[in-house]
Amino acid sequence: MFNSDTVTQLEYQGRTLTLVGTAHVSKKSVEEVEHVIDTLRPDTVCVELDQTRYDNLIDEDRFRKLDIFQIIRQQKALYFLSTLTLSAFQKKLGDKLGVKPGAEMHAAINKAKTLDATLVLADRDIQATLKRTWANLSFWNRSELLSALIAGFFSAHEIEEDQIEQMKDKDTIGEMMKEFAKAMPKLQGPLIDERDRYLMSAVREAPGKNVVAVVGAAHVEGMKKYLNEPVDRAQLSVIPPPTLLSQILKWLIPLVILASFYWGWKEHSNQRLLEMINAWVLPTAVLSGLGTLLSGGKPLTVLCAMISAPITTLHPAIGVGMVVAPVEAWLRKPTVEDCEQIPTAIATFRGVFKNPFTRVLIVAVGSSLGAVIGMWIGTAGVLKLL
Repeated sequence: MFNSDTVTQLEYQGRTLTLVGTAHVSKKSVEEVEHVIDTLRPDTVCVELDQTRYDNLIDEDRFRKLDIFQIIRQQKALYFLSTLTLSAFQKKLGDKLGVKPGAEMHAAINKAKTLDATLVLADRDIQATLKRTWANLSFWNRSELLSALIAGFFSAHEIEEDQIEQMKDKDTIGEMMKEFAKAMPKLQGPLIDERDRYLMSAVREAPGKNVVAVVGAAHVEGMKKYLNEPVDRAQLSVIPPPTLLSQILKWLIPLVILASFYWGWKEHSNQRLLEMINAWVLPTAVLSGLGTLLSGGKPLTVLCAMISAPITTLHPAIGVGMVVAPVEAWLRKPTVEDCEQIPTAIATFRGVFKNPFTRVLIVAVGSSLGAVIGMWIGTAGVLKLL
């Protein structure tokens, strides 16, 4: 029925499942989604969204509802900034190509409402995807991923519309996925394969004999492979608990440091104890303060970081960012207007730093990163004195 390489029709138990593979920032994708749905008039429209992303897509006032203190308390500053980085990348592409990120999903949602078709949010919860992906990566993989996100923020201007459209080509996507898996194999499973299985299962179980699913082009080939495979979506949504090693290290390092302090005082009196305290305090305080300063923190915030870092690094449940960020927020006083301007601010690196709301989060991450580096240096210094 369709000549487009981006529309795939599958037959499953007497039902027709139509997969529309899209580029997420593309005018042609929006037009194709509307054309396919108008032509087929499906019983159900599935979209590659979970409830959180659906709410964010349709709620244009979502940024004004942000609570910076809740983000800090839940220790989601890095997650929020990572999400903004991805949003910034898509926004820069959208501005260049004249289309709003997620417009093809918006078009599918609107068409479903117009036709009174059932709308199914077919993707896995974004928190489960991110946490399962993060848990599957090593420290170096995580560093590499964060670096790629930051690099992507600056590289959007290099991509033209014809290159975006090429991403919809199935052979190109297949080769890209192969190279992606070679570069970082542990990312392939939770971020791509699991979502292919989850999406196909949700589409397969959607009500009606005529179902249209609007998904990223990268998922189509994988979804076809799992058409007849049973999938436990609840199991794929389980967030893995912290590893035993990470739990042990979280408590072991503070206990070792405190035990070392006691040993230094008991065996060598006050002189060795003071040497150990200096070995711990100096790197944690200086590097956390430096991280805060480089992140654009105000002088009082830098001082707060230097005072609190040697203490918070000895308490597994309290991060220095949880202490520093409220101070920076009190000094900068982010307003509702600042929250509303986040979509504009994230378009440029300067804008992210200039916006009081995002600046507070950057300072929280910078102070924490400095404290972590200082903690490892301090640990080595203390153990050297034993």
